[in-house]
Amino acid sequence: MGVDAYLIKVEVDISKGLPSFTTVGLPDTAVKEAKDRVFSAIKNSGYSFPGRRITVNLAPAHLKKEGPSFDLPIALGILAATDQLPGESLKRFVIVGELSLDGSLRRVRGVLPLALACKEAGLDLILPEENKREASVVEGLKVYPVTSLDETARFLKGEVCISTFQMDINSEFSVSRDYGLDFSDVKGQQFAKRALEVAASGGHNVLLIGPPGSGKTMLARRLPTILPRMSLEESLETTKVHSVIGLVSSTNALIATRPFRSPHHTISDIALIGGGTFPRPGEVSLAHNGILFLDELPEFHRNVLEVLRQPLEDGMVTIARATTSLTYPSHFTLVAAMNPCPCGFYGSAIRECTCAPFQIQRYLSKISGPLLDRIDLHVEVPSLNYHDLMRRDSPSEPSEKIRQRVEQARSLQSLRFKRTRRVHCNGQMESKQIKKYCTLNHEGEELLSSAIQRLNLSARAYDRILKVSRTIADLDDSAQVKPEHIAEAIQYRSLDRNFWS
Repeated sequence: MGVDAYLIKVEVDISKGLPSFTTVGLPDTAVKEAKDRVFSAIKNSGYSFPGRRITVNLAPAHLKKEGPSFDLPIALGILAATDQLPGESLKRFVIVGELSLDGSLRRVRGVLPLALACKEAGLDLILPEENKREASVVEGLKVYPVTSLDETARFLKGEVCISTFQMDINSEFSVSRDYGLDFSDVKGQQFAKRALEVAASGGHNVLLIGPPGSGKTMLARRLPTILPRMSLEESLETTKVHSVIGLVSSTNALIATRPFRSPHHTISDIALIGGGTFPRPGEVSLAHNGILFLDELPEFHRNVLEVLRQPLEDGMVTIARATTSLTYPSHFTLVAAMNPCPCGFYGSAIRECTCAPFQIQRYLSKISGPLLDRIDLHVEVPSLNYHDLMRRDSPSEPSEKIRQRVEQARSLQSLRFKRTRRVHCNGQMESKQIKKYCTLNHEGEELLSSAIQRLNLSARAYDRILKVSRTIADLDDSAQVKPEHIAEAIQYRSLDRNFWS
């Protein structure tokens, strides 16, 4: 349920009567169809299938059961109920696995949350061979990987010995941290690079505005490479969400790099935020501890964009249904990109814009003011000319060097907010922290007051400027927010007011 696992007891009863196979306990279609897979797997593994009335109960009965992971425990329960397997041997194990018709096992999803539940319950885990690396991430848990129903039954009868699988978590975590991208690939765009460095340092949301081909997507895809390296705790949180969806591969058990999710603009609000008949995490949760990139922002349906308000503010998504309420984590940095007009060339020095004023206004009105106010930095990304593209005298700064400055700024914020549970970086500050840590001198107050009046910025924009100013001061290793920090933060906010004027 959500990203947490609940242990289910599989009870099997075999009684006299006409041959039948009934599964109760709110099973979905995949669970009901297990009877055919179990029948073939048992027969093809060399065991006898009882020609009597079989009743399988999945307890507790009030929880919805879904997926094929109940195949293996149901088959073992039938073998135990027909005395082909000692029932006492099943008591200390949690068992999961999808059966093929020949009795071999396929991998299942949601293994990491299940492994955490096993450790908490003090039980050992039997699971398919392909899932062993994911489960062994949990330290102190005995994991027994098996390849078939026959091997599992023989192991439980004591006929074969299966060694527990253990993995060096630190080694696995360290070898999976290569992004394959670097900021040195981007030519020019120093202003945009500086803005993304500020965004990474404070966990701020960014809107990139520029004509087609100016490098907006290229810049966004390289933002994770300058974010602070993931901690093991963050990696486990992220892997847990991806495990529920089944996106964890059998070779890389841990997600050690910041996620970068880029949904298409035709995505629905449920796919973005999560939910559905059987609630599942959406893109905002899959981007947890990483980046959610929305390219061509005005092309997204307005109702889709509006559902982003809660996760942007709270860092979590709550999905309420008649029978239950689920909460998914969604701490992510929003990076959006858009053209300045429908044709994309308004204000361009390379190509003339062909859009009428009302077309530009209608295009921009697709993005609501409240959503724009939740985006801290609005950054212009102009087109590059041939000279900028071919310059070789000033090589671009690599991601590693930028990340060092970002991590240094984040370390200052960690010390600042060490006693605040919900706030870990400047972008998450609330009114209380803004008032405490973003104090201005007289000159800074006058500068900000003048900007607010001239640009007609909202109260939320005022808070965003203070947050970004605090981040710029951290990058400058300054305890005081100075007027120059305010001035730089203001230019990142004024684009949404002045860019089209």
